[in-house]
Amino acid sequence: MLNGNLLRTLPVGTTTTAATRSHIVKLAENEIGVREKTGRNDGPRVEEYLRCVGLKKGQPWCAAFVSYIYQKGGFAKPRSGWSPALFPASRLARSALPGNLIGIYFPEHKRIAHVGIIVRREGDWITSVEGNTGISGSREGEGVFRKKRQVRTIHSMSDWIIERGGAL
Repeated sequence: MLNGNLLRTLPVGTTTTAATRSHIVKLAENEIGVREKTGRNDGPRVEEYLRCVGLKKGQPWCAAFVSYIYQKGGFAKPRSGWSPALFPASRLARSALPGNLIGIYFPEHKRIAHVGIIVRREGDWITSVEGNTGISGSREGEGVFRKKRQVRTIHSMSDWIIERGGAL
């Protein structure tokens, strides 16, 4: 899953997994401040996220953002613009490790309808980087923000960094 470029740039003495997690988080943090052009899921960077998963301008893009970050990190997967697809049973995680994904469940949609990348956990709080959100934390926002969410509000976590057996 991971390309050779990242492996060649790891600091001496770090574990591959820890360095990979750190790299994914840094890539996500570098996107903080990206904003939609007109508030309609558009703009050059947002459209780049959407293209990563084969979606056109105007579509919700939180999952596309996550897929874009993983692509830039050298991963073939995840690659989906559909938030629930980022939480298959084979990838579910119990730990809020950096680089893992959080899924927010929306009862009105009866599914996970928003996703972000974990930066860190501090007690009952998880700091994440999320696309297509806003100051209020909505699932239809205007940019990429750092968010702080209570653990109890997170429906699922998934881990796309640890190698898993079988095809996905």
